[in-house]
Amino acid sequence: MAEYVYPAVFHPNNDGTFTVSFPDLPGCISEGKSLGNAIYMAQAAISQWVEYLTDRNQEIPSASDWKEITTEADEFVNLIRAEVRDNHAVKRTVSIPKWMDDKVIESGLSLSRVLQDALKERLNVG
Repeated sequence: MAEYVYPAVFHPNNDGTFTVSFPDLPGCISEGKSLGNAIYMAQAAISQWVEYLTDRNQEIPSASDWKEITTEADEFVNLIRAEVRDNHAVKRTVSIPKWMDDKVIESGLSLSRVLQDALKERLNVG
């Protein structure tokens, strides 16, 4: 799992919500209904942004020094950390009883999907 930390500019809106932008990730913008929600949504936004760049074999920009970012009145800079999982498929050999394989085929299930779902549940990951 790769870790990324980017400075984010938080802009408080009149209705109590926050708009969040990332100077190093052009077009990556998020919003939140509260400050806590905005931070959570910002983490999700940079995770998805970096995953998108990775999937397309594009260069991931370096993070700016947060002290060099200028803000408007009421705005502030906060560092946002996200972990990005490598979602590329890998082949593994698994063994199951023949009768179980027959049932899987008969039911139309995807053995890979069932295994992934079971592992996510067992490992307590989303």
